[in-house]
Amino acid sequence: MMSKHNKLRELLRNFRRDEDGVVTLEFVIIFPVFFFFFLMTIESGIISLQHFRLERAVDLTVRDIRIGEMRNPTRQEMLESICDIAATIPNCEAEVEIELIVNDLRNWTAVDGRIQCIDRGEDPPSGDSVIPTGGDNELMYMRVCARIDPLMPTTGLGKAIVDGNSGSAAAGSYALVSTAAFVIEPFGSD
Repeated sequence: MMSKHNKLRELLRNFRRDEDGVVTLEFVIIFPVFFFFFLMTIESGIISLQHFRLERAVDLTVRDIRIGEMRNPTRQEMLESICDIAATIPNCEAEVEIELIVNDLRNWTAVDGRIQCIDRGEDPPSGDSVIPTGGDNELMYMRVCARIDPLMPTTGLGKAIVDGNSGSAAAGSYALVSTAAFVIEPFGSD
């Protein structure tokens, strides 16, 4: 008859030799790490796509202004043009800020480094204001800032964005910025 001590020793020996469930254990340990990286890849891919679309929208809108397709546009007209092209930006017209700066080529002044972006703690700007687009042969500097909420605000990259931007202006969002410099082409009389 085996003693309790020997039975326990025999159970532990059998447990140590048993290889059932080894693959499952490895999966349980490794899968969350790979899934975490997968989620971060999705988040960074979406950020890249939205930034690419914003850059493209700004380029096409600037082209329309530069060649005279859009003469003396209002903020709302530029916003609609940008948002129509940058279709991947959610709630685009409420989350995008446009800044246009006229700069003299002969008396250059540095452009202020502070980007104007939507402050989620304030009322949105009026959509009917005319933004100064300068005259023929004037240098224009356009900056567009879009506030975007992360797709997954509780995981990986999205969580880092939310934690780093918790103030009332950002409210857990990140800012995508696109800039363009151009010269207004001289037009014939209308």
